[in-house]
Amino acid sequence: MNKTDKDDPLSKFQAWFAEAEKTEPEGARAVALATATREGAPSVRMVLLKKAAPEGFYFFTNLESRKGLELSENPKAALCFYWDSTNMQVRVEGAVEPVSESQADAYFATRDRLSQIGAWASDQSRPLEGMLGLEKKVAKFTAKFGIGSIPRPPHWSGFRLIPSRIEFWKRRSFRLHERVVYDRQGEDWKVTPLYP
Repeated sequence: MNKTDKDDPLSKFQAWFAEAEKTEPEGARAVALATATREGAPSVRMVLLKKAAPEGFYFFTNLESRKGLELSENPKAALCFYWDSTNMQVRVEGAVEPVSESQADAYFATRDRLSQIGAWASDQSRPLEGMLGLEKKVAKFTAKFGIGSIPRPPHWSGFRLIPSRIEFWKRRSFRLHERVVYDRQGEDWKVTPLYP
């Protein structure tokens, strides 16, 4: 038996995301990612969603970046999508786990060549003394890899956020917004409408 959007928040997310892609083709994948240190100090930044599937929400990054380090010591995170063109927002919370080596390799291979070189050249989130230093590292790795294929750096991979809570928000007139939260209950979801 197929679950309906009422029962399955991931199907509902896919429908809302498809609508956003029609009206915001360049920005629909942009999502705020919130992480925290082991002590609970939060930080948030924009990342790009690479895949949303029944098993979770995928994004990729430098594992030595601030978000990579925070996720390694506190593997919980939250995502917030907001699409102004559709008046919709989706918030996702849950545990985070690294993707497999083969998943990271497969995605890295789809990136354009300059992004692949950038992954090798950038010491993401660490102090940069000047753009010249970064440009020299880009030139170094461009020469190193020549015209051959570029392997995935060992410090670059991805994460899957496994949702335990998903909230859908839709703007309505007079601030009477529609809010519905889905909380994971084993294999099912508990659906609760919320006051705006």
